[in-house]
Amino acid sequence: MRERERAIRAAARNLGDIEVLDSVFEDVPEDATPLWYLGQSILVLAQADVAYFVRGWETARGCLIEHECAARYGISTTEE
Repeated sequence: MRERERAIRAAARNLGDIEVLDSVFEDVPEDATPLWYLGQSILVLAQADVAYFVRGWETARGCLIEHECAARYGISTTEE
């Protein structure tokens, strides 16, 4: 959670007044797979004006897919 809090502070410094869309999921199905989490993340991304990617996002397969979705669907991105 410290990394998330750090990223939120950094995004606010870089972007100004922000509203954080929560991608920490509760009530997760017992049999949730990584693909389930990715699907939920894309649902959150669909509501965003800007997607903020922290250092190392290029090495996480879910982040790579989210970044590609943002690019193809016109959601601005900011990368550390």
